[in-house]
Amino acid sequence: MNLLDNSLYLEDISYITGRKLPWDKLSGKSFLISGATGLIGSCLIDALTALDKEKNLGIKIYAIGRNKSKIEARFDTAIVTAVEQDVNKPFSEEIKSVKADYVLHLASNTHPMQYSTDPIGTIMTNLIGLNNMLEISETAERFLFASSVEIYGENRGDVERFDESYLGYIDCNTARAGYPEGKRAGEALCQSYIKQKGMDIVIPRLSRTYGPTMLQSDTKAISQFIKKGVAGEDIVLKSEGTQLYSYSYVADAVTGLLYVLLLGENGGAYNIADEASDITLKDLAAIIADYAGKKVIFELPDATEAAGYSKATKAILDSAKLKKLGWNAGYDMKKGLERTIDVLKEEL
Repeated sequence: MNLLDNSLYLEDISYITGRKLPWDKLSGKSFLISGATGLIGSCLIDALTALDKEKNLGIKIYAIGRNKSKIEARFDTAIVTAVEQDVNKPFSEEIKSVKADYVLHLASNTHPMQYSTDPIGTIMTNLIGLNNMLEISETAERFLFASSVEIYGENRGDVERFDESYLGYIDCNTARAGYPEGKRAGEALCQSYIKQKGMDIVIPRLSRTYGPTMLQSDTKAISQFIKKGVAGEDIVLKSEGTQLYSYSYVADAVTGLLYVLLLGENGGAYNIADEASDITLKDLAAIIADYAGKKVIFELPDATEAAGYSKATKAILDSAKLKKLGWNAGYDMKKGLERTIDVLKEEL
């Protein structure tokens, strides 16, 4: 079953398009989006496609990915043009010829197995890939770089929540550091392009995001839990589960991106998170286990898995800055998790 035939997922898309945003800013505009088939990129493109049809905006989307046929099979090709490109490699003339109004760099390795098995690709997508995207975007109205809660590093014990000015400890002498340090350097690169090239750039910082558009290859703990819940199996927890994190359901993450894109201040970073989705890993696992009628079991990770895990034990975000733009979340943790499982069960 295609996600776009799923009534619950279509409700999510309607929830996004129903937000009170200045959608007229998108009339006749073109988008260039990397990471198009990822968790967030695919939901965003579905929402933009729905907006175009609902409001007759005349949107054009250029979707970048490593597999052109995968992009064409996933999206409405009347609106979406598939562009096959590894963002870390020299760009094709096809991409260079696109003069998009809005450019969004969403491509990134985003889960532990990728961090541990492809640490070079992890950091380079946030440096070389980002720079490649920035270089062709100097005439764009606005550029968006999707950053992460990981840039905050470990909580020093001096705050309850991370606001956008916080900076915690990261041990840069590990392969795992390629992701958070890559995001930090990527944000600095954006500020350099603003200063030197006069570009308009915004930086949403995403909390740990989940939802029905997650990839089956995703090895994040929450994704593994969800897959077990969908399969009706016990949830495997590979730690004591006391880590306390902020999470976002994908539809809320996408609305956050759109608020930042359309209303954010040039050079500004904005946390996307909500207090109703702050939860420990063991409580998160318990919600899924209860919903699936199963139990939580504990198991030690192997060395490859452990190498990709975050060392942060408490990383919850302050989203006051984004809420001042008018954003609020529509899905708490329980609702988001149950909804994800329900949608994915229909996909089996």
